[in-house]
Parts: sequence; C-alpha cells; structure tokens
Amino acid sequence: MEKIYSEEKNACELTKVGSDTVQFLLDYSKSLRIVGYKSFKFETNLN
Repeated sequence: MEKIYSEEKNACELTKVGSDTVQFLLDYSKSLRIVGYKSFKFETNLN
C-alpha cells in the first residue's frame, strides 16, 4: 500500500486550445442571458 500512494502522479495535464474554440466560447457567453424572477432563473440563448 505504501508504494502505491507514495508515487507522485501528474493528475492535471494542460491541453492546447485553438483560437476558433476560444472565439466560439466568447460568442456563446455573449449571447447567453440569465433572467431572475422571484425564485426562478431563466436562461435564454440569443441566436
């Protein structure tokens, strides 16, 4: 058991993201609107 947990493992690996993916996420976040009414939240995507 000691040998299993004593090894250092890299659990997080960074990935490369293309500029088109970043642009898509930015456009999506700009079109997303969240409206609150009393205890409700409504999400709309303005496309």
